Amino acid sequence: MKRAQGSLEVKLLECVNPIKNKWRVRWDVQEHDDGTADYMEAELTHKPTDEEIKDLVRKWYNQQTDAAILSGFSYEGASVWLSQENQYNYKAAYDLAVQTDGKTLPVTFKFGTDESPVYRTFETLDELADFYTKAVKHIQEMLEDGWKNKDVIDLSKYSA
Repeated sequence: MKRAQGSLEVKLLECVNPIKNKWRVRWDVQEHDDGTADYMEAELTHKPTDEEIKDLVRKWYNQQTDAAILSGFSYEGASVWLSQENQYNYKAAYDLAVQTDGKTLPVTFKFGTDESPVYRTFETLDELADFYTKAVKHIQEMLEDGWKNKDVIDLSKYSA
């Protein structure tokens, strides 16, 4: 899989070498101001079935969604790495603070990057709730965007 450049009218499914039975599947066509486009492209050694096309495109959208969740959130200007482990730690800290009416606070998290860390201490339950609900909202929005992208895959555009 790679991002390629070409014409906006590029075929989404194309046999590029009939002797070797090489096919290219394309998706995520992005138009540029100059009339060109870039798109994702995968080369296969056989003509793909509809299910193979859907699977290929869905896997790519899942990867994009995962990346957006992982590194696309910031809080108070600092990037927040939402790995599974960090999501678990944020939820555990939030849940415990709620259950104890804030007695487990303050709690400090490391945001930013290893090169430019930002340490944020949450002193109150309201502060922690603000962070946690925004992180959860970000995750939900990224999942919904991914679902929408996968729901509109139109296999009729892949007839060769």
